[in-house]
Amino acid sequence: MWLIVGLGNPGRKYEFTRHNVGFMVIDRLCRDFGIQLKEYDLYMMGRAIINNRDLILLKPLTYMNQSGIAVKKVCNNFKITSEKVLVIHDDIDMALGKIRFKKKGSSGGHRGVQSIIDVIGESFMRLKIGIGRSREIPPDEYVLQSFKEDEIKIIDIAITRTVERIFEIIPPDKG
Repeated sequence: MWLIVGLGNPGRKYEFTRHNVGFMVIDRLCRDFGIQLKEYDLYMMGRAIINNRDLILLKPLTYMNQSGIAVKKVCNNFKITSEKVLVIHDDIDMALGKIRFKKKGSSGGHRGVQSIIDVIGESFMRLKIGIGRSREIPPDEYVLQSFKEDEIKIIDIAITRTVERIFEIIPPDKG
C-alpha cells in the first residue's frame, strides 16, 4: 500500500493557487479514475487500486505548514512506512511546469514538506512541480496567487505528466 499526498491549503480561497498544485494532482487522479474522497477531521482521503497499485490518496486539511499532522495520522492508521509515501508539492525554485522526482532529502525551505519531515523523517519520495518565481512579489504572497491565464495550460500539462510519473515511480503490487 502506498500513500500519495498532495499538498495544498483547504478552501475555495486557495483552490487554484500555485501552492495547491499537489491538491490539483490528487483531484486529477480522482477525476481520471473515479475516486471519491471522504472528509475526515484532518484530511480528505480516498482509497483505490489503480493500475495494480493499492493507493491511498490524501489531501491534508491542516493547512500547508501543518501537513505532517495528517500524514502521520494516516501512516499510523494504515501502518505505512515513510518509504511508501509520495508527496506532491509546488516548488518556487523550479521553472513553471517543470517536474522533478526526488527520493528523499531536505525540505528546500518548503514548510509543508518540512512539517512532514518533522514527523516521519526524510525518507519519503517527492514529486515537485515548478511554479516559477516572481521578482516583484514576496514568495509567501506569490505562492497564494492563482495562476495567470497563460500559465494554466502549462500547469495542466504538468499535472497530466505528474499523474503519469506516479505510475512510473510506484511499482505494481505483486500477486
